[in-house]
Amino acid sequence: MDWKKLGLFASLASIFGSIGIYFNGDENLGIFVGLWASALLLLSDRMAQMTE
Repeated sequence: MDWKKLGLFASLASIFGSIGIYFNGDENLGIFVGLWASALLLLSDRMAQMTE
């Protein structure tokens, strides 16, 4: 499994999902979901390092 690609796609989904949530009425939840992107990238990088 390529952890870095998975992390990239998950972070992009988080960003686009947060934009959708933000503009559909729940601004605070949209900001919260958008903050996950960096955590997902960091987690996927660490998982890739652990599996090497």
